[in-house]
Amino acid sequence: MEYCSSGSLLSVLESPENAFGLPEDEFLVVLRCVVAGMNHLRENGIVHRDIKPGNIMRLVGEEGQSIYKLTDFGAARELDDDEKFVSVYGTEEYLHPDMYERAVLRKPQQKAFGVTVDLWSIGVTLYHAATGSLPFIPFGGPRRNKEIMYRITTEKPAGAIAGAQRRENGPLEWSYTLPITCQLSLGLQSQLVPILANILEVEQAKCWGFDQFFAETSDILQRVVIHVFSLSQAVLHHVYIHAHNTIAIFQEAVHKQTSVAPRHQEYLFEGHLCVLEPSISAQHIAHTTASSPLTLFSTAIPKGLAFRDPALDVPKFVPKVDLQADYNTAKGVLGAGYQALRLARVLLDGQELMLRGLHWVMEVLQATCRRTLEVARTSLLYLSSSLGTERSSSVAGMPEIQELKVAAELRSRLRTLAEVLSRCSQNITETQESLSSLSQELVKSRDQVHEDRSIQQIQCCLDKMNFIYKQFKKSRMRPGLGYNEEQIHKLDKMNFSHLAKRLLQVFQEECVQKYQASLVTHGKRMRVVHETRNHLRLVSCSVAACNTEAQGVQESLSKILEELSHQLLQDRAKGAQASPPPIAPYPSPTPKDLLLHMQELCEGMKLLASDLLDNNRIIERLNRVPAAPDV
Repeated sequence: MEYCSSGSLLSVLESPENAFGLPEDEFLVVLRCVVAGMNHLRENGIVHRDIKPGNIMRLVGEEGQSIYKLTDFGAARELDDDEKFVSVYGTEEYLHPDMYERAVLRKPQQKAFGVTVDLWSIGVTLYHAATGSLPFIPFGGPRRNKEIMYRITTEKPAGAIAGAQRRENGPLEWSYTLPITCQLSLGLQSQLVPILANILEVEQAKCWGFDQFFAETSDILQRVVIHVFSLSQAVLHHVYIHAHNTIAIFQEAVHKQTSVAPRHQEYLFEGHLCVLEPSISAQHIAHTTASSPLTLFSTAIPKGLAFRDPALDVPKFVPKVDLQADYNTAKGVLGAGYQALRLARVLLDGQELMLRGLHWVMEVLQATCRRTLEVARTSLLYLSSSLGTERSSSVAGMPEIQELKVAAELRSRLRTLAEVLSRCSQNITETQESLSSLSQELVKSRDQVHEDRSIQQIQCCLDKMNFIYKQFKKSRMRPGLGYNEEQIHKLDKMNFSHLAKRLLQVFQEECVQKYQASLVTHGKRMRVVHETRNHLRLVSCSVAACNTEAQGVQESLSKILEELSHQLLQDRAKGAQASPPPIAPYPSPTPKDLLLHMQELCEGMKLLASDLLDNNRIIERLNRVPAAPDV
């Protein structure tokens, strides 16, 4: 086979960078390669019998990607699914409990073993790759307390994927989820944990077979990930779905992770509203990344990222010079340092996503303000024009129109509507000013995030710590140190401890505290945004209602004017037939002039009613456009 120049999966996991497990992308590569390798073995009827990270070699492909290969087939043999074997091979931490009992505890038993023993080893290997540690750990370690090791694996409750004994002769503690220090997203964990629970099963009758294992793991590997940032909760989620799934299935998956019901899910992507139709394929969702996710809105309370303080996982050096112990301690401290670096990046990215998402919401609300204000001002302009036309149309000799009670009431109502629209316009203007002020705050906060140098400070400490760690790694292979070398070693220990203390101080004061403060501020801003959005909805509804009512009033007033015009013409015609009109001391309008004037007035009112109708249609269309979400 080709030369694998990058060591084994075990060497990858022993690196301090992966002290708490592999990153999600790398873990998926391991899962894909292991599943493909095992599938090939089963197609050829072969059982490996010694699967472990040390027998999974790594090489780097032409495009820089990792490729993992199953190796070391010294214990392999041909075995069909229904066949058994009795010989014992393997590495004890990864052995099936039945094989462990016979090979490690040396207890005679007549059990035969099937192909599912490889599944147990795969389960332990995958857990190790995901978390950086073994799933079953007795006090003192697996090789120092073999009886407890056997108890943990055989007494494990159904559904548990890990067990540990925290103190000597202490009780066994079971875990049904991956640890919080794991780098895998909750979306992937929800897919992986059931698989681990069903292949880490002692009873072969209850353990999955390879067919089901391949089906479930292939289901994971065929899924695509959609990154969703819950703006209200301030949490980034990885949602795993199949490309052929519908939007409705995607929304249900989001619901499981965020507790936000599908009907309350509203999304923005790169500053634009996303209208997701439940019946269409999820392939229509834009391509997302962790730095460019879909932004989800809801009314949930910000909770932020849940994490374990790396300081809790920092071991302490022993006072005396012990090269092996010092190396192990330095490795543990360095692993905690890399965990702090990873968390610092996640916390800083979270602040950036919070501020960017709020900025987009501001833009949407500002656009809503502009549209509503335009509608309100247009309606107000037509109303003012209408009222002015009515005053100028008052003609001497037509007292019956001026004093008509219904017409007077309608004109009064138009004036009232004009006043309401004027107040709405003023209200929207004030809201725009408030949003502009909040937007300026966001710009300042984003500048502060971009100027943050905590990541560089932590990285600088890690670089220096890593240099000392490599010295310790070389020294542990030596039988001892000379006096001068020992003094240098002690000084390195002091410097290493000082750097670790400084690193954790920066993490706490520059990363965690700022992040927690940003969560508090984010919660306050989200409440303001939520209140502003609700207020804008009420104002928009008021403007739409005023516009609709004004249209009705204009139509009624127009009908009254038409009836009065018709009545006036009839009265003039009757008067002309009865007697000649008296000579007026002042010129008065002729019936023909009055008729023309009334016709012009009616035409004007009809045009105004038509304009108001168009305006109402605009508002209805705006109301159908998805509004900015509840926040």
